[in-house]
Amino acid sequence: MKVISTTKAPAAIGPYSQAIRVGNLVYTSGQIPIDPATGTFVEGGIKEQTRQSLTNVKAILEEAGVNMSHVVKTTVFMADMSDFADMNAVYAEFFSKPYPARSAVAVKTLPKGALVEIEVVAAVE
Repeated sequence: MKVISTTKAPAAIGPYSQAIRVGNLVYTSGQIPIDPATGTFVEGGIKEQTRQSLTNVKAILEEAGVNMSHVVKTTVFMADMSDFADMNAVYAEFFSKPYPARSAVAVKTLPKGALVEIEVVAAVE
């Protein structure tokens, strides 16, 4: 087991790691839309928050030596399922065929009042 950590994504705000590599898999913790340079949420709505969350995921994966094309599974947690189409439009900018498997669920609340949180599992080739 190897801990993955980068300053190009927000530091963990609790007793967890940004990501863990076990064998040929990298598991990221859920990423909320915090800009690591400022430590605050990006301005804007679901599109901007989705973009920042996925940018954080991308930075963590790069630290692990992989990229978004290695993602095999994503889980998207949303505060409001009516934001799905806008989230999905930005999400599509980060992935290409073959697309990873995905779950998208609405939850009552997310950390710090985020509109979206995204976690991924990536395969190391």
